[in-house]
Amino acid sequence: MFWLPQPSVAMVPSGTPKYNLLTDFVKSHFIEFKIQSVELITEPRNDVTAGTNVTLRCHATVSTSTGKGLIREYTILKNDKIVYTKTIGSSEDFVYQLHNARVFSTGLYQCKLDIQGDTKLSKAQRLNVQGLSQPVLHLKMNVVNEGEEVRATCIAPGEIGSFIFFFFDNDEQISRVEGLSNQVKTAFRLSSAGIHKIHCSYKIRTAEDTFPSTKSNNVTVSVKELSITPALKISPNSTIYEGDHLNISCSAQNFHSSSEGYKLFLSQGTKLLRTGNSTINHNMVAAPKASEALTFDCRVEVRNVEKYTEKKISLFSVPSLTMSPTEVFQGEIMTLTCNSDRFASQRINREDLDYTLYPSKNLPSSGKPGVFNVKALQNDFNYTCSAEAKGIKKDSKTLMIRPKVHVSALKISIEDKVILKKSFTILCQSNGSLPINYTLFKNNVQVGTKVIRERNRQAVFMDVIKEPGEIQYRCEAKNSLHSNKTGSSQHLSVNVIVPLSQMTLAVIPSSLELSEGEELHFICSVNGTGPVTFKWYRTGSVVPLQTNTTTETYSILEIKPVSKNDSDEYYCEASNGANKVRSEHVNVQVVMAPWKKGLIVVACLLLLLLVLLLVASMLNIKSKRGRETYSPPSTQASVVYV
Repeated sequence: MFWLPQPSVAMVPSGTPKYNLLTDFVKSHFIEFKIQSVELITEPRNDVTAGTNVTLRCHATVSTSTGKGLIREYTILKNDKIVYTKTIGSSEDFVYQLHNARVFSTGLYQCKLDIQGDTKLSKAQRLNVQGLSQPVLHLKMNVVNEGEEVRATCIAPGEIGSFIFFFFDNDEQISRVEGLSNQVKTAFRLSSAGIHKIHCSYKIRTAEDTFPSTKSNNVTVSVKELSITPALKISPNSTIYEGDHLNISCSAQNFHSSSEGYKLFLSQGTKLLRTGNSTINHNMVAAPKASEALTFDCRVEVRNVEKYTEKKISLFSVPSLTMSPTEVFQGEIMTLTCNSDRFASQRINREDLDYTLYPSKNLPSSGKPGVFNVKALQNDFNYTCSAEAKGIKKDSKTLMIRPKVHVSALKISIEDKVILKKSFTILCQSNGSLPINYTLFKNNVQVGTKVIRERNRQAVFMDVIKEPGEIQYRCEAKNSLHSNKTGSSQHLSVNVIVPLSQMTLAVIPSSLELSEGEELHFICSVNGTGPVTFKWYRTGSVVPLQTNTTTETYSILEIKPVSKNDSDEYYCEASNGANKVRSEHVNVQVVMAPWKKGLIVVACLLLLLLVLLLVASMLNIKSKRGRETYSPPSTQASVVYV
């Protein structure tokens, strides 16, 4: 909640009580308010085409205690930057117009309302304006002379923003100009005489992206060639060769312009001999450097246009040094040939050319001029040769020999376990110069090839063994195109692991009910290859009763003698690196031994007899006690006589 003072304050009459004065001031000069919401609405829509009139409507909902108007400051922001601010005194929507919106108007817009420090920002609305106008190209002249500037203007009708203009000659960019105006002027020279088609285009940069325009109209420009020709004369006029005394002149012909001058340049190879604004004359002896041909160059330059002519003088050509074969290995013999393929037969014979190889220590003679047999060294080495005749000597370019190293130390290995019917990796690696061609053989039958072109890389082969049996692999490596010399690895025998299957668990005796003291034997067997690790378990226990690894495909667990505590479920688990299998559970019950049962019966009978004897004894004692305490009445005998 905020208290807002009114924009004007009335004068307070004198003599007003202080309490009434303060009450009237608060009631008449402050309004309680709350900015509930600010919403930015883009009309007619967020996506429009270029040239559309766009309205940004800022609608605010503000609650007040009195309903009186408030002073409101509205701000329009584009990409978080202020573009317009206005203060109004009504509650009506604030409207900002984008007349004839252009692509540069694309961006995120927001509206901010400020009432005496209390602010609220609307959600951002993205305005997308699509479609740039086609640029228009104007040229000041359509016909120019070679080297003359062409003045051009490129216009982006109706567009605003940050521009990059591009000018093209037959689709090849020749100029680039940046600016903030929708039109730009530039000047350029066209590279050659003839017909040129010029067009332009532009890009507009916004805060988020760059938008390219289409091509402008094509404007044809005709460039007339300058009527100027360089002339190079070397005398004497007869055939000239190296070692001769020369008089050289360089001049420009057919140049009739009186308003422009030209400049001449005379060069021998890369050495500039003379320059001037009229005919140049130079005297010298034709003696070339050993490493280059003797070439004279006459150039004329006017309006940044350059034309030239040249002449070559040669007694014999600079020799070239070649080797055969094109690749050589350490210690092998190679042939180096030094040869000048062109020579002036009017002055010298081919036999007059004397060839020398550098360095020239211990070179076997081949019997042919310029042909040398050389043994390749253990490391890189540079050779050059020279050809000499009539006191003129020329050197070849340097030939660097990089002798290769034959493959050696070829190794073969297997990265994974070899499991029947599953793919595994075979690695081959050797030392030697790259590239190296590797070939893999399986039982002497080729199964694949690989070419390794990077150092410290292994040749990787994949294979699958589908049937168990003895399998051998080996690798061959070769890095010479002109030799059959190869390196071969040792044979690698593969231990194929056959996955375990068909597990059975037998019990001896076959009856699963045993008496205490008997012997119990479990026999667990599987099909597959060893070594096999067998583990025996009682149900509910993670600790095996017995573990053993064997090359056999069966295992025996003995329990002797058995006791009542041995009653339980038993099972077997087997693994061999390929898989793991588990048997069914067998329930074994151990009952009491027969002799224990007989002993219990005898004990029971004895106990029963003892009880009977005890009862009889107690009855006998009681009978005796009864006779001792009983006295029968006395009687008198009466005799009857008959």
